[in-house]
Amino acid sequence: VDFPVDGEMQADTALVEEMLTDSYDFAELDEPANVLVFPNLEAGNIGYKLLQRLGGAEAIGPMLVGMDKPVHVLQRGDEVKDIVNLAGVAVVDAQEE
Repeated sequence: VDFPVDGEMQADTALVEEMLTDSYDFAELDEPANVLVFPNLEAGNIGYKLLQRLGGAEAIGPMLVGMDKPVHVLQRGDEVKDIVNLAGVAVVDAQEE
């Protein structure tokens, strides 16, 4: 892997640069995280919806992992940009097969 990866930390620490540099100065990250990994589906859904709706983050997904084949899920109310983004991920997955 040629990008920084760090271990467990609270979401606000991972996303707020001042918290990351002040209280977690031993982190591998040079700037706030742009990918978050959650412990289960429910936590991930809550987290990404909050980031998307309240934080203005662009959410791509959800994507299911651990299946024999890639799974990409369109949700009710998705906009054209959501479909295009997820289709792009699907193309990359197909090229890797």
